[in-house]
Amino acid sequence: MNGRAHSLWLGAALLLGALLVLLLGAGVGSTGFDSVLNARHDPVAWQILWDIRLPRTLGAWLAGALLGLAGAVAQGLFRNPLADPYLLGSASGAALGVAGALMLFGASTLATQWVVRLGLTGAAFLGAVLGVALTLTLAKGVQQTLRLLLAGVIVGVVLGAARDLITIAEPDTLQAMQGFMLGSTGFVGWAACGVMAAMLLIAVLVAAALGRVLDGLALGESTARSLGLPLAAVRAVLVGVLALATGAAVAQTGLIAFVGLASPHLVRSIVKTTHGRLVVLAAFMGGLLLMAADVLARWVIAPQELPVGVLTAVLGGSYLLWLMHRRGAPGSLK
Repeated sequence: MNGRAHSLWLGAALLLGALLVLLLGAGVGSTGFDSVLNARHDPVAWQILWDIRLPRTLGAWLAGALLGLAGAVAQGLFRNPLADPYLLGSASGAALGVAGALMLFGASTLATQWVVRLGLTGAAFLGAVLGVALTLTLAKGVQQTLRLLLAGVIVGVVLGAARDLITIAEPDTLQAMQGFMLGSTGFVGWAACGVMAAMLLIAVLVAAALGRVLDGLALGESTARSLGLPLAAVRAVLVGVLALATGAAVAQTGLIAFVGLASPHLVRSIVKTTHGRLVVLAAFMGGLLLMAADVLARWVIAPQELPVGVLTAVLGGSYLLWLMHRRGAPGSLK
């Protein structure tokens, strides 16, 4: 069986697994499967199922898919298997945006009205985009991958410090920030699912179309240039995809750790394929991982919930540590 057939089988298996977990997620909650069994006859049970559980579970898949795709793009763009979707400052920018919005709620009436219109989700997305824009400005464009990577690290640290200063100056924002920092799918509704689905469709189409360029970059920048690939233009588009995908996911679910980092690794451990297929399969894998983690977070200490970001950090970190141990060194994570 060739690589294309393997990829098709893996994609089908991941989608089938996502469908099964979606059905399972519809029955996991404080009221158990009673809401599913009584949904046809009980309006309250139907509302729980349709307005809370289904959009939340589907939203977890969409957010995970965005992060998985972003992880595959980041690792291909930086030619580094440890590259993370948040490397360009999107996570720190989103957190700063949320902290700033929360601080402005206590400011003047005009500021409060403006922030209310924007919303915490809009503030997070705007902060993520501005964080990436600041990274591009500091790196003076996308010509040098190493410079771009270092600029992202610096921007992340600086914006994280700015967020901490806001929480120190306004301690009341700390508790509200906790849910965002730990990651949660509990507030995802159908509108959020629609936004993430649109962003995912755009990101998948663009990233898959540039798969051959990512294949060329994997051979080295000199080789890619010798093949006549327009590296500067392609990097700019890929950074845009990275910002779009991470910004959309983080804005809706907060900071979810390790999904974007682990998803491409899991795909590559199962099938050897080109980047054009890898970005799609990594999206499917990320969606399944976050959806399963969300269901598990609701079930482990039910009727209470674990923050899904904490669960993904524990499970994803454990997986990568095991992978490093099995293969002997961090540099062998491929």
